[in-house]
Amino acid sequence: MYRWKTRFHEEEDRPEKPRRYGVTEMRAPNYTIFTRDLLQFHYIQETFESMGEFVDGLKFTGGSNSMMPKSFIKDVTDMARKHNVYVSTGDWAEHLLRKGPSGFKEYLEECKQLGFDTVELNMGSFGFPEETLLRFVRLIKNAGLKAKPQFSVKFEKSDIPKAGNRAYGSYVVPTPQNSEMIEDMDLMITRAERCLDAGADMIMIDADDVCKYVDTIRSDIIAKVIGRLGLEKIMFETSNAKASEWFINQYGPRVNLFVDQGQVLNLECLRGQNIGNISRSVFGRSSFLF
Repeated sequence: MYRWKTRFHEEEDRPEKPRRYGVTEMRAPNYTIFTRDLLQFHYIQETFESMGEFVDGLKFTGGSNSMMPKSFIKDVTDMARKHNVYVSTGDWAEHLLRKGPSGFKEYLEECKQLGFDTVELNMGSFGFPEETLLRFVRLIKNAGLKAKPQFSVKFEKSDIPKAGNRAYGSYVVPTPQNSEMIEDMDLMITRAERCLDAGADMIMIDADDVCKYVDTIRSDIIAKVIGRLGLEKIMFETSNAKASEWFINQYGPRVNLFVDQGQVLNLECLRGQNIGNISRSVFGRSSFLF
């Protein structure tokens, strides 16, 4: 059925699920709860039935799961489990930190009952001491769930060198006024390393700012993160198809990516390294992907 996959190099193809690398996590569609039966549930179901082998995870973003009936969430998690797809919380766990450890433990227990496998925790949302945040990572693990701390890669557009200002195929070292950015990156990576030491299963990198400027992407930033943390322990959030293509071209099909639900097939084509042929033969024009 998926003929382009026969053109994978054997050593580059991804293993069967559950995968440790080459993971594709899909954003759950966030429509109003009043139309959930017609839109969300059936859309997710159709995606799993048609492309389930390419989807490793499903994430409810923006705290959307907190606004949905528990029965609906349980139906979705049960369906995901049938297709060997894990289900992750989104930007919501950090809000429960206000209630302290006891309230957070109750939240984790509810996540287990609803069928969630992974709890994402935005490490930059609150000004808690690092040791406190690491303690919450351990609480997630002790509850029998996977922990996925999230960090952000943010920089100003002025930090991006002008077009053509490159050195050996990458970008020149930032000028002295950008040295603060380099120090911030080192600090973020160090904190991510400590999360992994505390038992975190995966580090989510919100590379939205990087993806906004994909045509002039700061490849040195991404390379530094991957060099320190390792490719298999990082997942990058990519906000558009061009960013996904850049990551695959730079780091191959083994890179872990979080994408919108409509990009799953496109991403698999990219991983298959035959994007031009598949887009023309199946869709009749290569511009489909962009």
